[in-house]
Amino acid sequence: MFLLTFAEIILLLLTLASIVFYLLGALATYHFFRILDVTKTDFTPPLSLMIPVCGLDAGAWENWMSFVEQDYPNYEILFGVRDVDDPAIEVIKQLIEKFPEKVRLYKGLAPLGANHKDSILNYLLAQAKHEYLVFADSDIQVTSDYLQTIISPLCDPKVGLVTCAFMGRNPQSLEAAIASFGRCFDFIPSALIAKVIDGAVRFAVGATLVTRASVLADAGGLQFNRIGSDYNLGKRIAEAGYQIKLSHYILESDTGDETLWEMITREVRWARTIRFNRGRQYYGMVICFGTVYCLLLLLMSGGVQWAIALTLLTWLIRYFQVIIILICVKAPKLTSWLWSLPLRDFLSLGIWLWGAFGQQVFWRGRYLKIEGDGIIQEQADGYTKDVKINSVNKAQIK
Repeated sequence: MFLLTFAEIILLLLTLASIVFYLLGALATYHFFRILDVTKTDFTPPLSLMIPVCGLDAGAWENWMSFVEQDYPNYEILFGVRDVDDPAIEVIKQLIEKFPEKVRLYKGLAPLGANHKDSILNYLLAQAKHEYLVFADSDIQVTSDYLQTIISPLCDPKVGLVTCAFMGRNPQSLEAAIASFGRCFDFIPSALIAKVIDGAVRFAVGATLVTRASVLADAGGLQFNRIGSDYNLGKRIAEAGYQIKLSHYILESDTGDETLWEMITREVRWARTIRFNRGRQYYGMVICFGTVYCLLLLLMSGGVQWAIALTLLTWLIRYFQVIIILICVKAPKLTSWLWSLPLRDFLSLGIWLWGAFGQQVFWRGRYLKIEGDGIIQEQADGYTKDVKINSVNKAQIK
């Protein structure tokens, strides 16, 4: 017979809860991807693909060429850039030279609020020719069936938005592998469990949003002073009475030469974004880190047999979950990096703890303060700076 301290009891309960979470994550992922995702190939409405750009990411030419080379009959690509001196402009101009009838560039787009991404998208919306809209991040690479696959669910008028998860399937560095692990092994199962808990998808992922102009209007349009605007847009579209579909299509997004610190800064921003948008549900994520808790429990218990057995069981189930996910998302090249999973799990716990406090995030070279349910204000030298809201004026677009 043995007696446990209060701390050991807490760690034991958290470890057991995490085991359940890992198993549910594996089950939810398997169930989601085993359902046949039939692409409706005869549904090809004209669409406008809008890409906000800030800076020149690694692999930008390859990423943007993948948007141009789509097996889709009728679509336009609109690039938007805030800074007229942005180095991405010259690369986009090369695209326009090759595909003048498909690609357009708008630059010098003055901010409409603290969220520069949605500000740029709003300018592009004013120029879009079509009812069907695709908002896509500039740092993703897609296959030639991307547009056909993601537009297909909108053939059902009850569906108001389609969104996609993203990851890097073939990382070339430890930092890139750790970033991909977070997106693949943590975000995807968590999102699918949230879908079960909420009874439907009630969020969106900003890497790709597919909707109609009429649906966007019904949901109140884009918002220019909000962090996590993608999540909030999904929430508002669901509240407007439409269904949201999480696509089986997984976007390819490699962090390239991003440093570990840059990755941590970005993920802390994501963590605080989730906290302000989902409220107290954020703290329920405490059950996501069983692989760390079991090791702490092992140390505190002095390495007793039951703690050794529990640690082995926890890690076995965690790797079982990971293997299931790798099979489902078809990412075999990630297996060569699985030795770094413990580092990812310890890092995830640290980022979650860091994200549980504070109101400031760093985003594209700017410090932003978050308030309420995700409203942001720009900060300069530690002080909040008000951003004047302007209406969209087509004359401002160059």
